[in-house]
Amino acid sequence: MGRTGAARADNDRRPIRLGLRANLAQFTLLVAVNALVGGMVGQQQTVLPLLAQQEFGLTGYTFLLVYVLAFGLTKAATNYFAGIWSDRFGRKPVLLVGWLIALPVPLMLIFAPNWGWVIAANVLLGVNQGLTWSTTVIMKIDLVGPRQRGLAMGLNEAAGYGAVAVTALLAGYLAARYGLRPAPFLLGLSYAALALGLTLFAVRETRDHARLESANHIPRADGLHDHLHADLTNRQVFAYTTVREPALSSASQAGLVNNLNFGLSWGLFPLLFATAALAVDRIGLLFALYPAVWGIGQLFTGALSDRWGRKHLITAGMLTQAVALAVIAYGDSFSVWAAGTMLLGAGTAMVYPTLLAAIGDVAHPAWRGGAVGIYRLWRDSGYAVGALMGGVVADLWGLRAAIWVAAAVSAASALLVAMRMYETRAAATPGMERPPDAT
Repeated sequence: MGRTGAARADNDRRPIRLGLRANLAQFTLLVAVNALVGGMVGQQQTVLPLLAQQEFGLTGYTFLLVYVLAFGLTKAATNYFAGIWSDRFGRKPVLLVGWLIALPVPLMLIFAPNWGWVIAANVLLGVNQGLTWSTTVIMKIDLVGPRQRGLAMGLNEAAGYGAVAVTALLAGYLAARYGLRPAPFLLGLSYAALALGLTLFAVRETRDHARLESANHIPRADGLHDHLHADLTNRQVFAYTTVREPALSSASQAGLVNNLNFGLSWGLFPLLFATAALAVDRIGLLFALYPAVWGIGQLFTGALSDRWGRKHLITAGMLTQAVALAVIAYGDSFSVWAAGTMLLGAGTAMVYPTLLAAIGDVAHPAWRGGAVGIYRLWRDSGYAVGALMGGVVADLWGLRAAIWVAAAVSAASALLVAMRMYETRAAATPGMERPPDAT
């Protein structure tokens, strides 16, 4: 591929340019698609814990959280394959398969005769989320090039988790007005059908954007990334992202702890809030505040990480989450819980797009899809760890104890990032230049 910007896309004959402005229409479309990805999760977060107790008679926290465990394990594993397959076969085919798998999920939740159906639906939902969310992340990084990764990830994650919040709120309203089934899950059915159509007819392949960036790749001037060359094997990429490379592995552990908190909140927050005899729509509002602040905050934090750097924003975000969880564990009223969930959303907003941007900073464009998939494998394993840890601790010592444990783990994660991670933002390294085709 030439270095003059004359590269051609996989699915059309248009010249390729990197940058947000040059790819604004396609970038905006992918933001909308990722909002629909988030909505698929939001349709069930307020409703399923209540459905488990009221319709299926489940009382043990560990057993109840099996559906979050199934979702987390499946999504984590699928993230890995989404990254590898997107590098091998292209981004659009992976995205299309992900939406095909989403179609039966709402129907299974509507007609589920027992809790096993709910678990099976969440296995499919995990596959859908792993394929679609990972791929939209990779496609946006492809399009914008190296200078605006934080902004791109902020917009991507804001759309996804903003949709989680809005859909959780709508699902809570529909459940309060029309019952726990089927109304809330009709949202997910419409989201899946719309996203499938957009992907099939409007989304374009972006893999050649990554190839163009790879041809123009400029190593760090300090030599820190000299070992991260273009022809690493999948096994080497896995090892670096998991444990060997300080920035990549620090991002992976922080992502895991972040989603540990999310997985725990998904299963236990509605039950904790119900102990104060709150109505379903009030519980839905409380739960929606977390991803709402998370989503809106990312509109700013992603761009800030492009200017201020990644490391300190990640450290501060994990510490903020620890404080927020302590507030929630201590509280016993709507107002205190509202403050805690908003603070938790703020801490998560500081971390979420910044971690993805850091992965994009360090990973070579030739294997970036794989690195993103491996990072997301570990990050989304946090759903399963949070569900398992939260369920076991809650069964042994109560709901609040499980949240206190999560607060302690978040503080420890912040300390690890502060001690081990280096700054990855390119502008922080003297001698870095702008790639010639970035705009």
